[in-house]
Parts: sequence; C-alpha cells; structure tokens
Amino acid sequence: MTDRYAVIGNPISHSKSPLIHRMFAEQTGQDISYEAIEAPLDGFAATVERLRKEGYKGCNVTVPFKLEAWKLASNHTSRTIDAEAANTLSFKDGAIYADNTDGAGLVRDIESNLGIDLKGKSILLIGAGGAAQGALHPLLEAAQASLVIYNRSPEKALRLQRTVVEHDRFRSFSVKAAEFGALGDERFDVVINATAAGLSDSEIPLPATVFAPGALAYDMMYGRETPFMKFARDHGAQVADGLGMLVEQAAEAFFIWRGVRPDTSPVLEAIRK
Repeated sequence: MTDRYAVIGNPISHSKSPLIHRMFAEQTGQDISYEAIEAPLDGFAATVERLRKEGYKGCNVTVPFKLEAWKLASNHTSRTIDAEAANTLSFKDGAIYADNTDGAGLVRDIESNLGIDLKGKSILLIGAGGAAQGALHPLLEAAQASLVIYNRSPEKALRLQRTVVEHDRFRSFSVKAAEFGALGDERFDVVINATAAGLSDSEIPLPATVFAPGALAYDMMYGRETPFMKFARDHGAQVADGLGMLVEQAAEAFFIWRGVRPDTSPVLEAIRK
C-alpha cells in the first residue's frame, strides 16, 4: 500500500515540495504519495488530526504553522527544542513526532552545493522569526565563530540570542543581537536573509559595507530576485537563493520518514531548469 505524506501551509499552492518528493521517490524506489494541503489559519491541528485518522505517515509544515506544529507534537528532537519550531511531523504508534530540518538543509546547501566552508566565518542572520529560529543553532555549530542576529524588533533578536547563550556548547562563540540600522561598519563573510521581506519587495536597511570581500549573500526565498539579492549583487557579494535549502531540507525529511537519503543534485538541477 502506498504511504501518504503531505505539506501543510497557508498559502500552499506555490509549493514545490510535492514535485521534490515525487522525484525523490522515483529516484529511490519508494512507494509514496505526497500532496499540498492548505489548512485554515485556525485549523492546523484539525487538519493534522484528519491526516492521522486517514492513515497518513507524516507531513511537512510551512508558514505559518511551524510554531504550532512544535507545540502540537508529543515527542521532539533536540533540533525542534532548539528552534522551538517544527517543519517535519511523523505519525507513528499513536503519537506525533516533531523534527526541524530547515537548519540542516541550509547548512548543507551552503557547504555542499555552494562549496563554502562555514567554519570560522562571521555570519549576519537577518530576522528573528521561525525561519531564523530553525537556522540559528545549526549555523553556529557549523561556523563555530561570531554571529549577529539583525532584526527590526530588538526584543525578538534578544530573545533569540538568549536561546543560544543558555547553551553550554555555544558559550565560547560570540552571538550578538542588533536592531535595524545598528550595524555600524561591521563586515560579514555570510549574510543570510531569513525574513519574508522579498514577498513584498521591501528593502532591508543594510550598510553598503556589510559584505566582506568574497562574501555570500543568501536569501531563503526562491523563485525571484529580491531587493536584498539585488543590493548584495550591486555591492560585490556572491548571491544565492533558497531553492537549494528547500531541496536539502526536504531530503532530510525524506530520510527521517523513509530511512533513505536521496541524491539532491539531479533534483535541484531539474527544478532550476
């Protein structure tokens, strides 16, 4: 019998996840189906319960339900506890198991697909919402260096900073919080936009000097040239969108569900074409 999976979000019609998982299944010989489901903004828990009753094996979770998914689950990996958000749910033995593959997908895209070793790199992480929460701890573990959380609301940036300084394994790293407009002349090797500013073509207030020579500017959004990407390109940075992160986090979820890790390179190449 075909095992059923889905991605839940609102909106969701734009999602490439069904295509990605279909390609993974064909490549690995796994008998699965995967669909996109739009849940009402007040109906995420009811949608998950319906899927469980219908025999689904798990689901991915995207905006705006990642925090709710974390709260809904009864079992959590350390990655979800660190992020306080979940993007991958597994249904087994009558329970909901939560994981977060966003950070792992981001790091794998930067290091494996883009060929940039993060160790020792100074990082500017723009945003303090769910996407930044999922990325923060994996980025620090990979870089083992300094990181600045840059956000419109200083309170949210400070809250995210506290999730790091409370961990013994991160105490030797420099993690700071800064509100928009307060960077001064600091330069960074990697600048990551984890906000949704690109959806509304909004500008992010960044000084022209923010990019160190040879810096990477990475926007988690994909499928369009955002103002952040244009700004970075105009100031000499190497620019990448988040399509590779999407494929890599999906591969991590596929591995959690099926115990098989697909080859992401041909899938990413096919989708880009």
